[in-house]
Amino acid sequence: MPGIGVRYDLTTRERRRLSVVAHRDGARTLNAYHGDDPDDCALSVRLTSGEAAALVDAMLPAHHSPSLLSTTELGLVAERIELSAVSHWNGRLLGETRMRTDTGVSIVAVLRRAEAIPSPRPDFRLSGGDILIVIGTREGVDTAATILARE
Repeated sequence: MPGIGVRYDLTTRERRRLSVVAHRDGARTLNAYHGDDPDDCALSVRLTSGEAAALVDAMLPAHHSPSLLSTTELGLVAERIELSAVSHWNGRLLGETRMRTDTGVSIVAVLRRAEAIPSPRPDFRLSGGDILIVIGTREGVDTAATILARE
């Protein structure tokens, strides 16, 4: 929408049409359309950027974490853990962390700059700024984050 912003459209599972216009000034307009006429707007609400942020917070689950990737009924979580440049593990081998042995957590990938390293081996050398993708129990992942935060 030239001069206004960007429009995002969504059709729900129940075939309801919604749109959000992200205005250049940070405001948002939330629109809902009549089911029988997809061009006939039934509701239009303009939100400030703060109101839009509050709406997003209300729609996310209370347990949401920006580093959380997924959870399953099996009690497993997958998270991103960033390795600090001042981490004790910066420059050390992955195997030296004893991550799987001590926490039960598996490091399934490492993101480094624009590269993804899947299934890193124990002889993989860690580097500050690496983002480790870990999978395990909630307790194990929390322990892994504590171990990796060591300076």
